[in-house]
Amino acid sequence: MRAVVTSGEENIVIALQLYTVRYALAQDVVGTLRHVRDAGFRAVETAPLPPGLTAKQLGAVLRDFGLSVTAAHGDFPLGEGRAEVLDTVAELGADRLIWHGWPRDPDCDSLDGFRRLAARYAEASRVAGEHNLQFGLHNHWWECEPIDDIYPYQLLHELLPTEVFFELDVYWARTAGLDPVQVLEELGDRVTLLHLKDGPAVHGQPMTALGEGVVDIHSAICAARPDVDLVVELDECATDPMDAARRSLQYLQQNGV
Repeated sequence: MRAVVTSGEENIVIALQLYTVRYALAQDVVGTLRHVRDAGFRAVETAPLPPGLTAKQLGAVLRDFGLSVTAAHGDFPLGEGRAEVLDTVAELGADRLIWHGWPRDPDCDSLDGFRRLAARYAEASRVAGEHNLQFGLHNHWWECEPIDDIYPYQLLHELLPTEVFFELDVYWARTAGLDPVQVLEELGDRVTLLHLKDGPAVHGQPMTALGEGVVDIHSAICAARPDVDLVVELDECATDPMDAARRSLQYLQQNGV
């Protein structure tokens, strides 16, 4: 589902990354997703599931509440876990798979490591394509910090097949000291989703609802291509995360971005 965020347009659709409400989801799937829907979201992006919750169960509840899945975060569809990853995406009804990239992979410590990661991305994209899926990557701050005067995200952009897309996390780019607008201009059409977060852009400090921190959310959205999908996420929040997600959605809608 595409996010439509044109000033004055009705029925704006923006996804919530379910990692935002992971603790509530682990306790009460139905109640949590009811809150997501009632907050005004019509789409979600899934994260790796909490213990005891299957993709089949989650997919059924999402459909009951009319929540579509704009993308699924998961592991590489490679090796012994290949079938499980692909089955999970199918059960959720997603057509895009994004490697979550967490925790930090040891290959992210060197340029040679990132070259190895690029090869894994390319192979994962090939496998995903065989199952009618698009494959992409989600950045954290380490892709946006230079190694030997080279930014890893630039190296990945150079090495990866064009069909591998980026989900740019504007908060982590800002935390690493970069201007998300500049990164978006460099990556161009490769960016098909934006992770929107706000806060102090300081490691170890909690995030806030959109519009309450230092990230220029409006400029980032304007710099992205018109059909980019938007995903609200709060990794850590000092207030109630569902309330912060709701206020983030209202911020986007009220500001016509």
